[in-house]
Amino acid sequence: DFCLSRGLGDVYKRQEWDRGAYSDRMITDDPTLTNPDHYRTLWENEFVRVLEYTDEPGDQTTPHDHPNSVMATLSDFSRRLSAGERTFDTSLPSGQAVWIPAQRHSGENTGTTPTHTILVELKGDAAGEADAGTLGPRV
Repeated sequence: DFCLSRGLGDVYKRQEWDRGAYSDRMITDDPTLTNPDHYRTLWENEFVRVLEYTDEPGDQTTPHDHPNSVMATLSDFSRRLSAGERTFDTSLPSGQAVWIPAQRHSGENTGTTPTHTILVELKGDAAGEADAGTLGPRV
């Protein structure tokens, strides 16, 4: 597998992605692969992967997995997260940082403005394991 990462001078380069850091943890549906129009890798090393997420009102994502992560909102954030029959509605202001425990979900922008966030996903033991009861961020 490969991902795009930002190189010097904002030139994108192909970089081999080490799924090994995730494969023994919970990542099976990587959001950069399941929803590439919304998620892109900005940078990563053996400890973290930094993702940018963008969408427009009404946009939806397919089910995907996240390890334990920190999310920083760069715009107002209103969305409905779904996992099976469960849903979780959340709204966060621009400039807020929240903890996102390891989880699997799909999402929909329920707001009236585009969403722009940065996610810092943890790797290795810190990535955690998804719990079926976990959905949404912890403020």
